[in-house]
Amino acid sequence: MVNFMGIKVEFNPDLALRNISEFRNGSRKKEECIPENLQEGKVYEFLKEGQRNYWIEGELPLRETTGNQQLSRPLASVLILEVTHLLINGKPYTKGKYKVEKRLDPKGAVHFEGYEKVKP
Repeated sequence: MVNFMGIKVEFNPDLALRNISEFRNGSRKKEECIPENLQEGKVYEFLKEGQRNYWIEGELPLRETTGNQQLSRPLASVLILEVTHLLINGKPYTKGKYKVEKRLDPKGAVHFEGYEKVKP
C-alpha cells in the first residue's frame, strides 16, 4: 500500500473476492463475492473497498478471501476489463468488470508464479 499525504492506494496482483455465502447471509454485496456458477468466457462485476489498482494488460488469478489477506489458491484466470474508483457513503471503493478466461482446480497444477501466468 502506498500512502502519500493521506492518499491510500493498494496495488493488487490478484482479484480476491468473498464466498457467495456472504452475499446470501446479507453481509456482502453480490459484486463482492465469487459467483456461484463461475463460467469461462463470462463477464462479471466486482466491488472492493478501498482505492485499488489492478493489472489490466494480462491474466491474473481470481482467489477467494476470508479477510485479513487470507487467500485461497487461484480459482480462475481472469482479465480485468474495466476499473473505476468511486465513493459510497463517503468511503472509497473500486468497482469493475472481469472476464473468466479459465477455471482452475485449486488442488491441481500451479498456474501462476506470483502474478505471472505459468506457461504450459
